[in-house]
Amino acid sequence: MNFSVIQYILGTVLCCEGVFLLAPVAVAVFFAERAGIYYVSVAAVCFAVGLLLRLRHLKSKVFYSREGFLAVTFSWIVLSMAGAVPMHLTGEYVHYTDALFDTISGFTTTGASVLSSVEELSRATAFWRCFTHWSGGMGVLVFIMAVLPLSGSSNMHLMRAESPGPSVGKLVPKVRQTALILYKIYLVITILQVTLLMLAGLSLYEALTLSFSTVGTGGFALLNSSIATYNRAVQIIIIVFMILCALNFNTYYLLLIRRPKEALLQNSEVKWFLIIVFASAAVITVNIRDGFHSLADAFHTALFQVATLVSSTGFATADFNLWPELSKTILVLLMFMGACAGSTGGGFKVSRLMIVARAARNELLNMLHPRSVQQVHMNGRRVPDQVVKTALCYMTVYVFIVLGSVLLISIDNFDMTTNFTAVLATMNNIGPGLGEVGPSGNFGGFSVFSKIVLMADMLIGRLELFPVLALFAPGMWRLPSGRTRKEVRKMDEIN
Repeated sequence: MNFSVIQYILGTVLCCEGVFLLAPVAVAVFFAERAGIYYVSVAAVCFAVGLLLRLRHLKSKVFYSREGFLAVTFSWIVLSMAGAVPMHLTGEYVHYTDALFDTISGFTTTGASVLSSVEELSRATAFWRCFTHWSGGMGVLVFIMAVLPLSGSSNMHLMRAESPGPSVGKLVPKVRQTALILYKIYLVITILQVTLLMLAGLSLYEALTLSFSTVGTGGFALLNSSIATYNRAVQIIIIVFMILCALNFNTYYLLLIRRPKEALLQNSEVKWFLIIVFASAAVITVNIRDGFHSLADAFHTALFQVATLVSSTGFATADFNLWPELSKTILVLLMFMGACAGSTGGGFKVSRLMIVARAARNELLNMLHPRSVQQVHMNGRRVPDQVVKTALCYMTVYVFIVLGSVLLISIDNFDMTTNFTAVLATMNNIGPGLGEVGPSGNFGGFSVFSKIVLMADMLIGRLELFPVLALFAPGMWRLPSGRTRKEVRKMDEIN
């Protein structure tokens, strides 16, 4: 195990967080808020500790999958723990656990909160909460890969551990260039939304915070009413960008290099995602029609709630907790499904569901025709058997974690709807659920133990189970019996 490179990566993460924390400092200076003192102090400490961790001499710049899992998991934990400190020091979060809950929720782009009134926060803290969405949306380590002096194959282990989806590939031969391309697209989309929101009448501060939460598909807002009090133009802009950021970012790269057919027409995941979004909105529109003045108003409200939950953003313009059971059931299913692979959205992912569904279909065909050879295909290409196996394993582990988490938090004696959707909302990085954690509620009523369980679910869901669970595998910390260190490294390099 190359612990020196893990320490180096953690130091780099802390240095980056020190730079990130200067953003709320600038906001505090502009609005003359005392909270900036705490943010600049923590920024200085993060930067100093990060530099100390980076001073250790690297024995080797090369590392493998085990180090990648450790580096990514520990980086997200350290990032969240340090980011919660200034929020607690300002006194706006009385308990550090609550500050940590909202910080993990921010970085994992979940959007769940323990606060009953976000309007009482200082502008610096409100800005930091939204900025954590943006910095965590594409992945902090994906950004760091562009500057870390590591080999390309080693960078790929970081990308695999942090990026969402059943399989992770490179847009271009070099991983660093892939990371740069992704972040350039991410930045352009953010700037475009900020511009449009300002044209729709918002201030720069409002446009930035809402764009951070939208593009990062997080959901933290500046008002207790979320997006409900903003005008129709602002809501439409947010709908469009929630859907755009729920699509695979590879799609935009293919469009940039003028391959629209491959990006859209031949991309079955994108097509099915859009079909599901608009079909769900149409059904819900009919179901809630009686409560609105016109069909257009009903469709607009339905589409917003569908877009916000399927993209795992978590904004709201209506309390869907009060909607008919059919509409609520559809929304819960969308929460489970989530966005496309390679997006900033959470959830099980459309591509993974397609793989599981097609694998199940093939099993049925094999029962009818035992001698036939059935293979899973997507976008005209065969899906490797290992990817299919991983998707099926992911679904099994996912179900066990959800059921186990529901059992653990049931100690607080909330109703089943609240417990189940709270776990679903945190595991899928959604934000709001139903019952006590609906759009008009929050997670503040849970005990410290339950909050810890839900925080773990957020991290597990954001890192897609295996990087976190790998920490508890015996093979992570010791060599397999009968294997030499050289043989294990060769196996890791292949994986």
